[in-house]
Amino acid sequence: MNKIHRMVFMALIIAIGTLTSQYVWFSVGVAKVTPVQHAINVISAVFLGPWGALEVAFIIGLLRNILGVGSLLAFPGGMVGAFIAGYLYRFTRKLYFAPVGEVIGTGIIGALLSYPIAKYILGSSGTAFMFFIPFSLSSAIGSVIGYVVLLALVKYKKLDYCN
Repeated sequence: MNKIHRMVFMALIIAIGTLTSQYVWFSVGVAKVTPVQHAINVISAVFLGPWGALEVAFIIGLLRNILGVGSLLAFPGGMVGAFIAGYLYRFTRKLYFAPVGEVIGTGIIGALLSYPIAKYILGSSGTAFMFFIPFSLSSAIGSVIGYVVLLALVKYKKLDYCN
């Protein structure tokens, strides 16, 4: 993928992620979860690698916050999952490791990193584990969607990847 194709692809998935975050979401406890963000993280992890996926997740989180449809929790939740998904895929070259990395990065690590933000910046009370269920649920649903999209791209020979 050359630089122009990469930038256009990133712009397209950033636009999809920002737009869908306004319409495709649900609340679980204190968190507003957006599974499409996690699908985008999985797809961008495979196409763009760990740093490109992290960049996409950061820009979507920033735009969601600017537009008032996201919270500061979008940063640790989305960015860590995207990076780990990209890293695990790049390291193993196994397609199924991208969704696994997304769930581990968002559902566990991102949930733990969100606690200090929620407590000290957003003023939320609760335990450090209060984000595990919503973040894990959202990332699992989104990861399955992203993985199905990637499998369809492989099946129709739109994605070359080494198994």
